[in-house]
Amino acid sequence: MSNYVERSRRGFGSRIKNSVGGVIFGLILLLGGTVGIYFNESNSVRRAKELKEGRGAVVSVDSSKVDPANEGKLIHFTGDSKTDGPLSDQKFGISGDFIKINRKAEMYQWKETVSSREEKKVGGSSETVKTYSHSKDWSSGLIDSSKFKYANGHANPSSMPYQSQSSSAKAVSLGAFSLPEFLVSKINNTTDYVMQNIDGVSQEAKQTGRLHAGGLYIGSDPANPAVGDMRVTFSVVKPGPTSVIAMQKGSTLAKYPTKTGRTLDILHVGTHVADVMFDTEVKNNAIMTWILRGAAFFALMIGFNLVLGPLSVMASVLPFLGNLVAKGTGVISFLLAAVVWTIVVGISWLVVRPVLGIIILAVTVFLIVMIVRRIKQGKEEGGPPPMQEEPPSLTPPPLT
Repeated sequence: MSNYVERSRRGFGSRIKNSVGGVIFGLILLLGGTVGIYFNESNSVRRAKELKEGRGAVVSVDSSKVDPANEGKLIHFTGDSKTDGPLSDQKFGISGDFIKINRKAEMYQWKETVSSREEKKVGGSSETVKTYSHSKDWSSGLIDSSKFKYANGHANPSSMPYQSQSSSAKAVSLGAFSLPEFLVSKINNTTDYVMQNIDGVSQEAKQTGRLHAGGLYIGSDPANPAVGDMRVTFSVVKPGPTSVIAMQKGSTLAKYPTKTGRTLDILHVGTHVADVMFDTEVKNNAIMTWILRGAAFFALMIGFNLVLGPLSVMASVLPFLGNLVAKGTGVISFLLAAVVWTIVVGISWLVVRPVLGIIILAVTVFLIVMIVRRIKQGKEEGGPPPMQEEPPSLTPPPLT
């Protein structure tokens, strides 16, 4: 590994200018985070309604036959998925009755990483210290070394002989029903595929390729890889038990239209009754909603921090004061993000569940009142202590 260090100095005026630019970006984050919260809550509610509607409409059927009486209905069935013939990756001689074959191609290459730290100086200026580190690692994508800050001695090949790819069977059936592509794409129970020989490998790859770690290694020595060496591994999706909920359309399936204006279709690997599948989707909806809520809250917090950024820059005329103000603006940003987050979530729920929305907004108002009271209390406690009269002395006066 090699390291290169660069130092650059920015004056107080330049830092102020950059912080103003940060304010603009912060406002964009605030707008995006606010809109994102609203749409996330709306999407969560619509998904919950779709699942509730689907649970009440679904009909479980026998997958071994197509019943015309169920045409256009939301049906549930289970069975063993099958393909119409072998699927293959001809370059590497992989073939079998697979639903999918995933090829992962990696090349050993140089990569450049940059770390930086800022050192604040008296007077408001700052010095940025950037460290450029170079190391070798496996990557599934081509790393363009010509864009390195320090490219000399760290050159990568200009192309990869083999690329990662995924191929799927053209026809997959489940009992008497053929599965459309949008359902086949949801079958992702992959297992590693171990190559047994290189008999079917193309002549080009066979010249320098050898079996290694269940795949093919293209290079001189797997124990000591060189830049440009490649390793190719595979995973496959095999036919097996599958459960589906979708609309019957002839001998195939389609997405079921719901009252929300969107569609519903579910596929789970394994044998599952309809209620279990809906329960799983309800849990997945809740998990995804909270993940996106967290992302939106983080965007709001960063946005407020950028908007308040000029305060810490102006205070950094004295470095210790700038650090103190930066910590304070960080706390304020967190509190403001929490307030805005709860307000938008509450308003979003007012449309679909007024009682819940009112409760959330009431909690928000309570939090704001408590924060204001705590600030006022802190100011009062921070004032000068009240004057007290000096207690009378119990010592007798000196004899004269």
